[in-house]
Amino acid sequence: MTAPFYLPAGDEVDLFRAAYDQRIPVLLKGPTGCGKTRFVEYMAWEIAKQRTGAPPDEPLVTITCHDDLTAADLVGRYLLSAEGTTWLDGPLTRAARTGAICYLDEVVEARKDTTVVLHSLTDHRRMLPLERLGTTVAAHPDFLLVVSYNPGYQVTSKDLKPSTRQRFLAIEFGYPDADLEAEIITHEAGVPADVAEALAALGARIRNLDAADLVDGPSTRLLVHAGALIGRGVAPRRACDLALVLATSDDRDVQDAVRQVTHAVFAA
Repeated sequence: MTAPFYLPAGDEVDLFRAAYDQRIPVLLKGPTGCGKTRFVEYMAWEIAKQRTGAPPDEPLVTITCHDDLTAADLVGRYLLSAEGTTWLDGPLTRAARTGAICYLDEVVEARKDTTVVLHSLTDHRRMLPLERLGTTVAAHPDFLLVVSYNPGYQVTSKDLKPSTRQRFLAIEFGYPDADLEAEIITHEAGVPADVAEALAALGARIRNLDAADLVDGPSTRLLVHAGALIGRGVAPRRACDLALVLATSDDRDVQDAVRQVTHAVFAA
C-alpha cells in the first residue's frame, strides 16, 4: 500500500494533528469534491505510520451516511447462524475497539436518532454503549471520530443538532487555489502541466458564473475526471462536455453557459 496523495491548501494538517493529539473530535465542512475524504485518508495514514512505524491494516474506518442508516448499522447486531446467534461489531464499534480513526461521510444525511449514539464517544467519557449486549466499550486511546458534511446542500431538516455539533472542532474546506489545483490534476489525471493549468483555470471561471444551479461546481474531482479523459486521447472540449458540462447541471441554459466558458479555454 502507498500513502494517499494530498497537498495541503492551508494549515489543515497542523490543525488536525493538534486535534488528534488532544483527541478532540473533528468536523470537516466544505463543498463536494474539494478533498475532505482524501484529507482524512491522508491523515489516518500519516498518524498511524508515525504511531506504529508502519500503517496498520485498517487505520481508517469509513461510513457513508444515508437516511436508512440505523444505530445498529453503526454499533452492531446479532446474526443468526446454524450455531445460534452471534454478535457482530458494527464499524463504529470496531474502530473504537482497535483505535482506528472513524470517518462518517456526510453525517447530516443520517437520522438524528442515529447520530445520538455518537455523543458518549465525543465527550470526556469516550465510551460506546452496546445496549443489546448490556455493556459498554471504552474507546481505545488512539481512537478519533471525524465527520463531514457539505454546507452548500444543508437544509433545516438535515442539520446537526447543537448537542452534536458542539462536540466537534470544525475545519472548513474550500476548493484549492488554481496553482495548487493544477498540481493536483497533474498528479491524479497524469496530464501535462499546461493541460492541468487550463483545467484549473476553467474550474475557477465556471465557479464564478452567476448561475443559481451552479452551487458547488465544478469540483476538483470533476476536473480530474476531465483530465483523465484528455489523457486517454479524448478531445479537450468533448472531455469537458462529459465531465463538466453535463455533470454539473441538467439545466440547458446553465449547460450552455458552462460550455461557452469551456470553448473559451480550449480551442478544440
